[in-house]
Amino acid sequence: MAFSFKLKGGVALYGAYAGIAAVAFAAAFAATFAAPSISAASAAIFGGGSSNAFDNLNRSRPLAALGSEQQCARYSGLPARWRDDPRAGMVHLHGGDFVFGSKLGYEDERPAGDGNTHVAGFWIDQTDVTNAQFAAFVRATGYVSDAERQGGAVVFHTPTREEMNARDLAWWSWVKGAAWNHPSGPGSNLDGRMNQPVTMVTQADALAYAHWLGRDLPTEAEWEYAGKAGHQGADLDTAPRDAHGKPGANYWQGVFPVLDTGEDGHVGLSPVGCYAANDFRLYDMIGNAWEWTKDVYTGPHQSHTNGDTAAVAPLGRRHDTPMVIKGGSFLCARDYCVRYRAASREQQEADLPASHIGFRTVSRDAA
Repeated sequence: MAFSFKLKGGVALYGAYAGIAAVAFAAAFAATFAAPSISAASAAIFGGGSSNAFDNLNRSRPLAALGSEQQCARYSGLPARWRDDPRAGMVHLHGGDFVFGSKLGYEDERPAGDGNTHVAGFWIDQTDVTNAQFAAFVRATGYVSDAERQGGAVVFHTPTREEMNARDLAWWSWVKGAAWNHPSGPGSNLDGRMNQPVTMVTQADALAYAHWLGRDLPTEAEWEYAGKAGHQGADLDTAPRDAHGKPGANYWQGVFPVLDTGEDGHVGLSPVGCYAANDFRLYDMIGNAWEWTKDVYTGPHQSHTNGDTAAVAPLGRRHDTPMVIKGGSFLCARDYCVRYRAASREQQEADLPASHIGFRTVSRDAA
C-alpha cells in the first residue's frame, strides 16, 4: 500500500490543507489504522504482553526512573553510573523469534515469507542517546559532527501561509550553522535540552559515538524486535494511546504541518522517557525522534511521507546511500506519515543530518 501525499506546483491553498490531507490519508488508512477510543495499542506497546526477553541479566541493574512528565523533566540526560559501567543506561534482551514487518502498513513493511525472524541476544539503550551523552562524547574526543563540517542541517519549522503557497515541502529548510549543538542555527544552544534526544546527527556521527563506547547501531531486525517487545498482531499498527485515551508517545496530533495541538503534552521534541516504557523497559521506541539503524534501505522505494529532507539540501550535494530509520518522530501524524509504529521504516541518506532523527546503541552478546 504505497501512498504519498505532496502538494504540487506551489499553488496549494493553505486554508484547504487540512481537508486535502484528511481525505487523502483517511481513505488510505480507514480500515488499516482505525484506532479504538482507548487504543488496543496501549496494551501492545505499553504493557500486557510477554516480556520474556527482558531477562535476569537486568536484575539489580539501575534502570532509568522515567515514564512520566515529572520524571523526564528531572532527568539530567545521563544514565546512572555513566562512564563507570560500560552498559550504563542499557537493558539486556534475550534472543528470540518475532514476525519482522507488518501486513497492515505500507508496502515496504511487508514481511518476507511468513516474517519469522530470529535475533541473538543484545544490550540496548533504554532511551535515545541524549544531548548530554553526545556532549560528553564530544568533550572527551574533540569530535566534529558532519553537520558542523557541512555547514548546516535540515530543520523543521511550522510554515506560514505564504511559504505553503510558494513551495513544496515548505516545512523543511536547510539552515546554515544548524548542528546537534545549535538546533535552530547560529545563536541557538542546548539550554534546557540536555535531556532531549540528540538530533542533526548523521549515521556516521551515530556510529562514531557508538564505537567510542564499544557499541554499535542496531540492525533493523534488532530494532524492531526491541520495539515490538514480545507482541504481534494488528494492535501494533494503531496509534499509541494509553488506558485513558491519551497519546502514549510524542507524535503529531492535529493537521500536519500547520497545527500540532500538543495533546501528547509536547510540540516538537520532548525529553526522553516522558511516556511509559514498553514491556522490554525501553522508552520512546515510538515517536519523538526517528532512529538510525546500520542497515541499507531496500525494498519498494516509497516517497517520504514527511517530505524528503534531501530536497532542501544544498544544490550540488552528492546523494549518499539511503539507510533505514525506525520508529517515527514528533512529526508523524494520522493525516500524514502514519509511521508511529514499530514496523514502520523510512529511508534517509546516510550523511544528511536532520532535526527529527537521532539514535540509540546496542552491544551484542558474544557468539
